[in-house]
Amino acid sequence: MKFPTILPAVLALAATLPSLGQQLPVPLDLQATYTKGTRSVTGAPGPRYWQNSAEYDLNVSFDPATRKVAGTVDIVYRNASPDSLRLLQFRLYPNLYQKGAPRVNRISPEDVSEGVQVEALSLGGQAQDVRKLTIQATNMPVKLPKPLAPGGSLPVRVAYSYVLNKGSHIRTGEIEPGAAFVAYFFPRIAVYDDLDGWNTTDYNGSQEFYNDFCTFRAAITVPRNFVVWATGDLKNTSQVLAPKYVQRLQQAEQQDGISTIIGPDDLKRQDITAASPQNTWRFEAQDVTDFVFATADHYVWQASSLVVDAATKRRTRVDAVYNPKHKDFEEVVQFTRQTVEAMSYTFPKWPFPYAHETVFDGLDQMEYPMMVNDNPVATRDDAITLTDHEVFHTMFPFYMGTNETKYGWMDEGWATIGEWIVSGLIKPGFEDDYGVEPYARGSAQEFDVPVTTLSTLQNGTAFFLNSYPKPALGYLYVKDLLGDELFTKALHTYIRNWHGKHPMPYDFFNSMNTGAGQNLNWFWQRWFFDDGYPDLSITSVSKTSTGYNVLVTAKGTKPVPVDLTVTFADGKTEKIHRTVAVWQAGNTTVTVPVATKQTVRKVVLGSTYVPDKHKADNTFEVK
Repeated sequence: MKFPTILPAVLALAATLPSLGQQLPVPLDLQATYTKGTRSVTGAPGPRYWQNSAEYDLNVSFDPATRKVAGTVDIVYRNASPDSLRLLQFRLYPNLYQKGAPRVNRISPEDVSEGVQVEALSLGGQAQDVRKLTIQATNMPVKLPKPLAPGGSLPVRVAYSYVLNKGSHIRTGEIEPGAAFVAYFFPRIAVYDDLDGWNTTDYNGSQEFYNDFCTFRAAITVPRNFVVWATGDLKNTSQVLAPKYVQRLQQAEQQDGISTIIGPDDLKRQDITAASPQNTWRFEAQDVTDFVFATADHYVWQASSLVVDAATKRRTRVDAVYNPKHKDFEEVVQFTRQTVEAMSYTFPKWPFPYAHETVFDGLDQMEYPMMVNDNPVATRDDAITLTDHEVFHTMFPFYMGTNETKYGWMDEGWATIGEWIVSGLIKPGFEDDYGVEPYARGSAQEFDVPVTTLSTLQNGTAFFLNSYPKPALGYLYVKDLLGDELFTKALHTYIRNWHGKHPMPYDFFNSMNTGAGQNLNWFWQRWFFDDGYPDLSITSVSKTSTGYNVLVTAKGTKPVPVDLTVTFADGKTEKIHRTVAVWQAGNTTVTVPVATKQTVRKVVLGSTYVPDKHKADNTFEVK
């Protein structure tokens, strides 16, 4: 890869940073953010950083029998950019199911629909002719009667409806009669940022989402006996739930133990909700990128809570909501609790940021702010890894606001390392190696492109490897290199810099460098930007006056840790570990001494989290 010319302003700023050293290759369009002052090479937002925001008032009804979603969305959109906006770019995500829309997944013919029906639209109180709207699958650009000036705001109202998909469940849809997970259900305004302007990438069911941090107020109307769970805080609990369930929920929010809010016997009595034919559930959420809800009339509900911030004693409630036939969900509330606890106190060691986290029994494996849509799984290990992976997404992307559409690795990679670490805490001794061996097999194949390749340019195996195991391994190796304390300091620098904002990849790399006080670009370059593959071998094992020397050769160019298991003549073993620092100088061999008076019989190279393209040369029998 050629290194683009670094702009003079970037070089001048870089010169002010201690030991910045090697520079990463920054595309010209992203370099422009430094000259504009919206980003800085320290990793912090620049003095002229900005981002737009909005307040959403959602008023929708959902009929589980017909699956019709209908309502209005009132938006106050605020333009914090230095630009006058001549249009608003709307996103209509349900149009993934519209006839003729581009999508990567096949869907059932019964789910092909007419898409979102925009019945009325007003801008600044002025009604617009909806017959003149140009809807392009999941995009709907709307020209403004007059430009929205910098610092200005604009009230918008949209009345709309669509039919939720019955099958072909892609992150949203009916789960079974009487249960649905309803996501991406309202027209929203796309992100306008300092990198690309309007985000106009079509949603085709593959790459995920990119939304602004907003305030949401939602009124969701469903029939009697249907309970609603959603992003945000339920504001009218006593109006929609019968008193004893209100009391159970309030107790669960203050207790460490696991409570049953709705049990099988409660479902039989059908006395859970208010007796009105229709009930309107009201939620509020601030500083989040999305709002979703789920509803069911036959699901049980378990809950617990825990202190997530030792300083303030703030608590988070965790929920498991599921069909009682699915026994694999019976421990999910405990797994969720343990995940939230681990995130708050161990990794990333940041107080869980939201008041609740609800894992809902659905048909996908997908995260949303404060909500998870998880399908039933076959084993307890699967339930652990699925739960902690999706819950870990709370931090990345939702707390950090990354662009999942372009940079899948900036959230899925973190959820994957979170899964690896947290699963071992939930089940001591369990080594979850999700994606490691597929990367070992797939590395150096034609589809194996650098991690920093835009997600929009990838699919299939390339997209999986670059979004999940490869970045997760990169994060893990830097954690190993820096040690837990310094790594946490560096990661917290990134979190403090970019919570509630929209970091690009270089904001992450530079924040980590600044937080660690080290130039880690040698590793970022080789692991995230360069081609290559991981492959170590044992070249020789030689006797010395103090023991043995093991010569390890890097046959591939991806820097990975060196893990040796040495077996002695008496059958005992010793493990020796070296971090990726042994490859920093660009050397292709490293000598690992084994200090011993015993005879060495065998040396084996490798460990769970070190992929190796060719393992045949990883075992050395000492003659």
